[in-house]
Amino acid sequence: MLSRLADVLVPAVGRLTVTADPGAGLAPGSIITANHTSLADPAVVLAALHRLGARPVVMATAGLWRVPVLGRMLAREGHIPVHRGDRRAASALDGAVEALERGRLVLIYAEGGLPRRADAAEAAPGAFRSGLSRLVQRTGAAVVPVGQAGARRVTSGSRAKQIGGLLTAPLRRPDLHVHVGLPVEPTVDGVIRTGHAHAAVTAAWRTAAARLGEPAASAA
Repeated sequence: MLSRLADVLVPAVGRLTVTADPGAGLAPGSIITANHTSLADPAVVLAALHRLGARPVVMATAGLWRVPVLGRMLAREGHIPVHRGDRRAASALDGAVEALERGRLVLIYAEGGLPRRADAAEAAPGAFRSGLSRLVQRTGAAVVPVGQAGARRVTSGSRAKQIGGLLTAPLRRPDLHVHVGLPVEPTVDGVIRTGHAHAAVTAAWRTAAARLGEPAASAA
């Protein structure tokens, strides 16, 4: 339901296009990792993946489970709350492992939090935290890199700017683009180099940003 809802709502706030590298795929039991720039980009990525026939389980900040209606929807659909800086943080990886073993796709934001910038411009993905590599080590799953650009044109900056951006987006209809790259396979011992995965997501983001004419795409 969450993926279908995103696919309905995102076109109301912007013009979404989706591309993929030749040979790119979303095999069952894969980990999807995308760059995280805005509160809007999970919906953008889910809408894009839904168009490609994928409905992943999402690892997201636990605070969303406290939002009325949304929290119940997330719990009912098996999405995974991430309790950062809490002893319960490890349970998020356990939940992701179980989902992957059932053949589900799992969407993880390897950067962790959002960038603290006031502008709406694009920038290359930040450093990855250890969660992605630990998840690969436990499961041996391939990593599908996804790059999105344009979500900051919907919401970015201060809380007031984010609210204003969301309210005006249906009138502005900013361009949004999502690009899916080739899967990154773990080594024979089940390890994935974080730098390799980061480079793949950065390349996918660069492709998406270039489609929108973002200057950062050529500077990255």
